[in-house]
Amino acid sequence: MDASVKPPFPLPRMASAPVRPTREEAEAAVRTLIAWAGDDPTREGLLDTPRRVAKAYGELYAGYDQDPKAVLDRTFKEVGGYDDIVLVRDIPFSSHCEHHMVPFVGKAHIAYLPHDGVVGLSKLARLVEVFARRLQTQENLTAQIIDALNENLGPRGAAVMLEAEHMCMSMRGVHAHGVSTITHRFTGVFAEDRQEQDRFFAMVGKR
Repeated sequence: MDASVKPPFPLPRMASAPVRPTREEAEAAVRTLIAWAGDDPTREGLLDTPRRVAKAYGELYAGYDQDPKAVLDRTFKEVGGYDDIVLVRDIPFSSHCEHHMVPFVGKAHIAYLPHDGVVGLSKLARLVEVFARRLQTQENLTAQIIDALNENLGPRGAAVMLEAEHMCMSMRGVHAHGVSTITHRFTGVFAEDRQEQDRFFAMVGKR
């Protein structure tokens, strides 16, 4: 294409991995935000805050460096012929809203119908943590968890439900305290059979 000719529509940008700033740049950004909020980043109580925040972010957003496939890579086939629902409910999680970067906190319920073995129960809680420790929406978090289950376990069906309170609603905006948001998604047998959905809801105490 002639560089002097402007295309009639915007050309798509090439996807590229984001460049991660240095620790020093991250701490400088925290000092800027402290000053923007109206405080003095050089006062005694705030001098070490940028270092602490950068360290905390390393933990809160550790999911970007973790691979869900590695979490679910080991299955157990000696289960005595068990092929019914495996459910782990009330898995606590905390994540951060990608719109305001404030927390949303809740619990996850995960179920699947085994096809060729089962995964360690703690791995389901670990899977939630991998995706929760990223900037998220609850809807996307729900989809990512169940997609990872299907891609790595190949179950006959899977079901995921999340219940959470969003601080972007309770701390700011409408200041609606104690409001829960529920999202769920079904695949495979759970999506095809209403009775399996009802069993799932009953087992998590929603029926």
